[in-house]
Amino acid sequence: MKTTRVIIVAVGGQGNLLASKVLGEAALLADVPVRMSEIHGMAQRGGVVESAMVFGDAQSSIISNGEADVLVGFEPSESLRALNKCNAKTLVITNLSPLMPFTVNIGNGVYPDLDRLQELIREKTAKLIAFNASALAKEAGSIMAVNMVLLGALIQTGTLPLSADHVKEVIRTKTKKAFTTINLKAFDLGFSAARQHA
Repeated sequence: MKTTRVIIVAVGGQGNLLASKVLGEAALLADVPVRMSEIHGMAQRGGVVESAMVFGDAQSSIISNGEADVLVGFEPSESLRALNKCNAKTLVITNLSPLMPFTVNIGNGVYPDLDRLQELIREKTAKLIAFNASALAKEAGSIMAVNMVLLGALIQTGTLPLSADHVKEVIRTKTKKAFTTINLKAFDLGFSAARQHA
């Protein structure tokens, strides 16, 4: 089975770990081998959270610099920060809604220009799908569903050996019941958005 290496980066509180769990459970449903690892950083304080997932035949979940087949960024500057994991064949999917770091909010930092950020990503990778996933999450019913929007976008690209049905089944059975309808709607909105922005 072909190996696909996926890096997911987010800021603490955006639901990166739940997104990884959903993908991992979907892989089990689809009988696809998967290995996962996570770096939590200062997640409780809005720091970076990074998940590495390797689908297919692999001995390790470690994804070295330049090895990622797919990068999914829940926050634009985190996508840019993780660009060293990418190569000229990498697909990048990123949210374009910034979460300003503390340093920017107090005037000690400057947030990257979003147009320039997209240019830099396009220069280094094969394809960029960039859209405001946070707005679609709100449309689905909760800003907290940005993770499901981006999962929908990822599955739409066909880069993983997982179907939308597998992922939706996991959303229905393994996420909090109170959010199931919102999560499924967010997934569908992300799926459609990836098609439009491809």
